[in-house]
Amino acid sequence: MIRPSGENFTWHGVDIHPYKEDGGTHFKSITRQTLAPAEHDLPVELRYFEMAADGYSTMERHDHSHLVMIIRGSGEVMVGDTVTEVGVHDVVRIPPQTWHQFRATRGTEFGFLCVVHEVRDRPHRPTEEEVAELRQHPVVGAFFKV
Repeated sequence: MIRPSGENFTWHGVDIHPYKEDGGTHFKSITRQTLAPAEHDLPVELRYFEMAADGYSTMERHDHSHLVMIIRGSGEVMVGDTVTEVGVHDVVRIPPQTWHQFRATRGTEFGFLCVVHEVRDRPHRPTEEEVAELRQHPVVGAFFKV
């Protein structure tokens, strides 16, 4: 069992890591905690991501899907060609090979739990051509950061 260590969205015995450890991506003010690593009888990880008031995740896509539940603050999420406001207890499913990005847009911290399969591919970032194409979409083009 992992217990919270107070009201600050940290857990006893769980390290806080940089969002992306390998660099080369574009994001701002976000951290990651792995609350439950995959085990033989449950091949998924449960992770908690938190963004500062002006933070955002990398815009990316991959072969695996995600299941996300917002548990702190509010913000916006881009999934495919849709941008949606999200808040506490909202659940977001991100299908495979779908561009997505989370942003803290309401002036407060924004945190969410994320469940992913233990076997997953590395994220794919958009090429210059894909960025140009995505910028043509009136809603998505105004939202994402790369």
